[in-house]
Amino acid sequence: MPKGPFCSQILADYGAEVLKIEHPSIGDDTRSWRTDGEYKIWKQGDTKSSAYFSNVNRNKRSMTLSLKHREGRDVLLRLISHADVVIDNFVPGKLDELGIGYEEMQKVKPDIIHASISGGYGSTGPYSKRAGYDVIAAAEAGLLHITGESDGRPMKPGVGLTDMCTGLYLHGAILAALRSRDLNGKGQQVDTSLFETQVSLLANVAMSWLNAGQEARRWGTAHPSIVPYDCFQTADSYFVVGAVNDRQFSSLCRLLGLESVARDERFVDNGSRVKNRQALGDALNAKFLEKKTSDWLGVFEGSGMPYGPINSMEQVFSHPQTVSRAMIVEVEDESAQSGTTRILGIPVKFSKDKPSIRSRAPQLGEHTELVLGEIGLVQDEIARLRRDGVI
Repeated sequence: MPKGPFCSQILADYGAEVLKIEHPSIGDDTRSWRTDGEYKIWKQGDTKSSAYFSNVNRNKRSMTLSLKHREGRDVLLRLISHADVVIDNFVPGKLDELGIGYEEMQKVKPDIIHASISGGYGSTGPYSKRAGYDVIAAAEAGLLHITGESDGRPMKPGVGLTDMCTGLYLHGAILAALRSRDLNGKGQQVDTSLFETQVSLLANVAMSWLNAGQEARRWGTAHPSIVPYDCFQTADSYFVVGAVNDRQFSSLCRLLGLESVARDERFVDNGSRVKNRQALGDALNAKFLEKKTSDWLGVFEGSGMPYGPINSMEQVFSHPQTVSRAMIVEVEDESAQSGTTRILGIPVKFSKDKPSIRSRAPQLGEHTELVLGEIGLVQDEIARLRRDGVI
């Protein structure tokens, strides 16, 4: 799953040298996660490249290493002695079983930062040994309960948000741990999980339950405490708009030609609009159906209101803001039939330091011999490790 790779991708984009350790024959599972249409991208016979893998593993080197071999574990500890951070997403206790847990890491690098995404549920607690994936954590930690149409079945988001947010949390925690080490010279363990991430992301929904005992429900694209804040059907597609205060609501009604609605006592303030959301929704829905989305975009242009269409992927990646903010980057990639792949750009811009995408995702084990040479192994030793299945 991409939580660990996404975390290290962010660090790599910010300039970190990231070495990805993979199984010698299988590699990262996501190398084989292809959609039906991906045969158009990759060269015939290539089974170790996928769009899924390519984006979150750019800027990294790949080394193959079997941790079931004693020599493989020795090599890993030798690598750790040169590292600042180790990131893993093994189930809790697995690294200790292999003899390469945090205590062993400290013996070769006392100030090492060991960052762990401990399976689905964390390193302690009654579920710590249970397997967990994005959708499982999203279900058990409440996201699916609040996602979907109000009268429909629970739905997962279109991307693995719980996975990705876990990676986001961990990358920030790693930077905090490194800053702490700068101040006190000591390393430490950092531990998180999909379940804890998703619980924390419940935010205002959680607060309503914890403090008022208010059970959450699914609202579709609507908002439980702001009305209107929703998706409306137009004559040809959909239009999203929100009015988070009375001033914006008056502006919305004026733009729609519904001034009488703005004066209606049922909608005089947000609390009233929340109570009477159905009546207000009916009036707004009927109005939006009168014109096409492009027409409404013209009406709202320059209004200062928050609004927008629901774009397809084609529209997203031809969007002028996508282009102007460099959110598409083309990199050379010999695995691709075209010789290049296009990947997502870096969303955070710095005024001085410049994050960059320096290289495509690595081929399986592409840098194994190079890395082993960097830590002092000679060619005869490397050849023996390869013969023995260690690399």
